[in-house]
Amino acid sequence: MYPIKLVVFDMAGTTVQDKKEVETCFAIACEYVGLNVSEERILALQGYSKIEVFRMLWEEKSGKDHPEYNENVLYSYDYFRMILEEHYRNSEVLPTEGCLEVFEFLRKNNIKIALTTGFYRVVTNIILEKLGWLAGLEYNYVNTSGKSVIDLSIASDEVPKGRPEPYMIQKAMKLMGVTDPYEVINIGDTPSDLKSGVRAGCRLSLGVVNGTHTRQQLTILRNDGLLNSLKDLKDIIIKLGVLSEA
Repeated sequence: MYPIKLVVFDMAGTTVQDKKEVETCFAIACEYVGLNVSEERILALQGYSKIEVFRMLWEEKSGKDHPEYNENVLYSYDYFRMILEEHYRNSEVLPTEGCLEVFEFLRKNNIKIALTTGFYRVVTNIILEKLGWLAGLEYNYVNTSGKSVIDLSIASDEVPKGRPEPYMIQKAMKLMGVTDPYEVINIGDTPSDLKSGVRAGCRLSLGVVNGTHTRQQLTILRNDGLLNSLKDLKDIIIKLGVLSEA
C-alpha cells in the first residue's frame, strides 16, 4: 500500500478565489503593448508562466529574429507585473470553497501541503501574506517551524520552466522528502495544471471545476477525476484506502 504523503495544489482558481484577475490584467497588458489576443486564448494559457506566454505571443507576431523581440517580451512582462501586483495589493484575497477544511484534513493525516503557481515570487508572497499563509515559512518557503498553514510554496520563477512541465511538482517532492510520485496527488483548475501532474507521474492528477475552467473544458483533457470543489478531495483520499482512519 502506497500512502499519500504530499498533495500539490495550484493557487489562483484552486486554493485562492479567482475573479478573472489574472485574465483581466493580462488582457490589459496585451492591449497596451499591441498584442491582439482573444479571451479564449488568454483562458487557454492560464496556469502557464506569463513570461513564457509573452515569448510565445511575440514570437508568433514578429518572430524571434526581430531585433526588438527580447525588448518587447520584457517590456510586456514588466507592464503586466506592475498592474498585477497593484491589483493584489489593493484587493481582497480569499481561499476557495472547502480549501481550509481540506488543509485541516491533510494536516491531521500527516499529508504535506505544497502550493505551486504560475505566478512569480513577488505576487505569490503578496497573496500568501494576505491569506496569512506566509507566516511560519522559512527563507526557502518551507514550513520548518510547524506553524504555517501550508508546508511549502513554489513559484514558477524558482524552477527551470513552469507548467505544464513537472519541475515545480518535482521540486516539491524533493523538499518534502517524497521520492515516489505515486505518493503524490496533484490538483488544479487549468489544462496546464493537469498536464504537469501527468508529466510528473503523480498517482492522481485532479481538476476542480469551480475555478477558471468548467467541467466541459477540462473533461477533454487527460485527468484522474474532476471535482466540484476542493471539498471532494477528502473523500477521494479516503476511498484510496491509504488512511488508518477518516
